Amino acid sequence: MQVREATKHDLDAVIHVGVTTWRATYPPFAGEAYVEEGIAKWWSPEAVLPGIENRRVLVAEDDGAVVAMAAYTLFEDHLMLWKLYVLPEVQGSGAGRALMTEVIDRAGDLPVRLTHLVGNDRAHAVYERLGFATTGKVAGWADGPGEIAMERPART
Repeated sequence: MQVREATKHDLDAVIHVGVTTWRATYPPFAGEAYVEEGIAKWWSPEAVLPGIENRRVLVAEDDGAVVAMAAYTLFEDHLMLWKLYVLPEVQGSGAGRALMTEVIDRAGDLPVRLTHLVGNDRAHAVYERLGFATTGKVAGWADGPGEIAMERPART
């Protein structure tokens, strides 16, 4: 598994990871309408390309194919992980852990924060294993489920 910064040549592969994972994961607890609205909002080329151009998107490759992605923003007091998606057929392969390790490294001495949808118990368990703790709940958008906020403390 290789982790690297995404380039504009990865745009279609990054979108494929996001769309495929959303459609496989979210319908049972968020509904089809939420999924399709989210895909239109966050997985269009116009939504994804700025993060790639600003060097805030990472990809994990297996045998030269993009199988996972992460997007983040570094703020003054924390790193915010906005997206971490692994193709369903390679979940459990270490791709997500490899991306998260790189994200944590990029955070340096800052804590890492993220949110995930209420009902996404699998993601919650993965984040807990990686050292994240629940810090609260936030309202969802588009009448969708709320979100669980989590944080991994800064390295000491």
